[in-house]
Formats: sequence, C-alpha cells, structure tokens
Amino acid sequence: MTSTGNGGEKMGPAKKKGQGLAALPWTVRFQVFALSAACDLSQRRDGTVNRSLFSLVDRQTHASSRPDARGVRSADVVVDASRGLWARVFSPSSEQAGTAPLPVVVYFHGGGFSLLSASSRPLDAMCRRFCRELGAVIVSVNYRLAPEHRYPAAYDDGKDVLCYLATTGLPADISVPVDLSRCFLAGDSAGGNIAHHVAHRWTASPPSNTPLRLAGIVLLQPYFGGEERTDAELRLEGVAPIVNMRRSDWAWRAFLPEGADRNHTAAHVTGEAGPEPELPEAFPPAMVVVGGLDSLQDWQRRYAAMLQRKGKAVQVLELPDAIHSFYIFPELPDAAKLDKDFKAFIETNTPDH
Repeated sequence: MTSTGNGGEKMGPAKKKGQGLAALPWTVRFQVFALSAACDLSQRRDGTVNRSLFSLVDRQTHASSRPDARGVRSADVVVDASRGLWARVFSPSSEQAGTAPLPVVVYFHGGGFSLLSASSRPLDAMCRRFCRELGAVIVSVNYRLAPEHRYPAAYDDGKDVLCYLATTGLPADISVPVDLSRCFLAGDSAGGNIAHHVAHRWTASPPSNTPLRLAGIVLLQPYFGGEERTDAELRLEGVAPIVNMRRSDWAWRAFLPEGADRNHTAAHVTGEAGPEPELPEAFPPAMVVVGGLDSLQDWQRRYAAMLQRKGKAVQVLELPDAIHSFYIFPELPDAAKLDKDFKAFIETNTPDH
C-alpha cells in the first residue's frame, strides 16, 4: 500500500468545534451549512425523505450539447426507462480530445444513497472539471435512491450501466473515440461504496467477450461503516462538517435491508465483524482518498489495508485538512491536488503500463 500527501495513518487531536470550517472560504462554509441543514430537515424520523424540501437546495442543471467555455459538453442517455436509470455523459470537444481514444470514467455520486443526482449542479460541475482535467469521458450514473430503492438497487444499477456501455456504447453524438479497455469506476462517499461493490460484481462474473475492462477504481472518501464507533467518528463528532453519526446512521437505515444493522456486508467490508470478503483475481487497482476532517477516515484506511492483505494494488491519498465532500469545491487546493493524482492514477493503470 502506498500513501501520498502529507498525512500519516493517524491524525492529531481534533480541532475545536468550528475551527476546521473557519479555515475555509466563506462561500464554501455557506454551502456546507446549507447542505447540512437541508440533509437534517429532509431526513424524516420515519425513514423517508422530504424530497420537495431538499429540492430547494439541490439545484438541478440540464445536459448541454453546446461546449462550455472549456470545451466540455454533456448528453443524457437512458439505460432503462422502466426504472428511471440514466446517465449523464461528459466529453471534450473533438479539437481538445485529439485522435487517440480516451479512457472512460464511470462515476457514482454521493449523498448517503438517498440524496442528490447526476444533474445536481455541484456534481455536474465537478464531472465537467474531471472531464477537462483528466482527459477522459465521464459517465455519471443516476442510480435509484433509498429508501424507495434499498440495497441492492444502486449496485444493480451500476453493473447494468457497465453492461449497457459494453453492448451499446456511448451515444452517437459523443464524437470522440473512447477505449473501453481503460474503464475506471469512481465515486464519492456513498458513490465510493457503490464503485467498490460494482467492481466486485463485475470482476466476479463479467460478461463473455466484453470489450469493457476495469482498469482501476478511485474512491473519494468512500462511505463504509459498521456497528463499532471508530476513534475518528467519536473524535470528530460535532467538529467535522457534512457527516456525523446521526446522519450516517439514518442513511444506513434507509439503504440497508429492513432489520439489518451496520455490520451488513454492504457497509462493513473490512472483515472485523466477520469473514473478509473474497475479492476476484481481476479486482482492479484502487486509489483511496482520505480526508483528515472526515469522520469516515478510519473505515477508509481499514478498507485500503484490507485490499493490501488481499494482494491488491492500492494507493492512499491522505489530505490532512480535507473535509468530507471537498472535491466539489474547486476553490480548495485539495481539489486541484485530487485532479492531479486522479489523472496520474489513470495514466499509470492502462494496458500499456
């Protein structure tokens, strides 16, 4: 297991409440406050979501075939209309892309399995940035949300999008060439959890004669957990923004099968509460991004350690001052570092290397 960045395996004492946020630009602090408040108000005690209320904060944006100022355009593709499964595809202009086939990144957004979408404005903007900075086509999956659609709906949707890409390909109006043998899965928070499980399913039973090959997975502060309260969860409660134990417990109850606890294999993947998962031989190399102001960090390091024990290639990017969801804020220096390391990971894990 390799590690990059300035952080080690453990962080120092927690900052005082509010101190971590105080170092952020006021625009980021405002958005974090608004998102946190919307989550709290939308997560009803009966386990349902007040989607009308959350929509007041969750601004949506449409796909656009017209390139933006940096040459990125987008198109929505329907994968299965019967269940509302679709994806937004971001591609550079032909002039920017050149003639060499581009890698494909299939992306799963975060939101505790129950909130946000591929058309949420911050996530749309982030995927546009990834498309531009990574030199890749981004396929952002709009999977079904909990609690209306519990486990394993999101995992089923993720694998079905891969099957769709393998058999149907990208929309005709995506004019740049792509290389499906350089397909990467990526996701943030709950989307990182989905990326892991979709990679596991795909490599365990890939379709025969498929052109699609998983070259790697990139998990941005992935959402794993268990009944245990880790040191980071306890130390950062009331300190770290976005994720706290109450919101997290609610999200797991909404997503997991009714009656299941957080030691369910969807949440607890690192082996402490039961047998370690058996990973297929073809399970791809992984990059795991860990933030020092993210209460989920202990689970993320345990996940990376589990991959290493299984003999899988894993790179850990430690960002000591990163809050959960830092990647959606391009004004933060850690977002630019992520873009650089993400691109290097793609370039390293190709069939030519």
